[in-house]
Amino acid sequence: MIEELVPDGLWERVAPLLPPPKPRRHRYPGRRPIDDRAALAGIVFVLKTGITWNQLPTSLVGCSGVTCWRRLRD
Repeated sequence: MIEELVPDGLWERVAPLLPPPKPRRHRYPGRRPIDDRAALAGIVFVLKTGITWNQLPTSLVGCSGVTCWRRLRD
């Protein structure tokens, strides 16, 4: 589903515009960050369907709506 929402051509144009990932702490690194392409797919899905961020199905794009919203905000 991610490849349908964010095709390779679009991803090639958007990927260089994204900021580099923050370095993880060494001692307590926490969770691994969600892939940027999955977050972008969630953002595109919300914009296309008009649903709220909380209604985004996690199983569809691989991350929660709140995560996608934070990426868009940042």
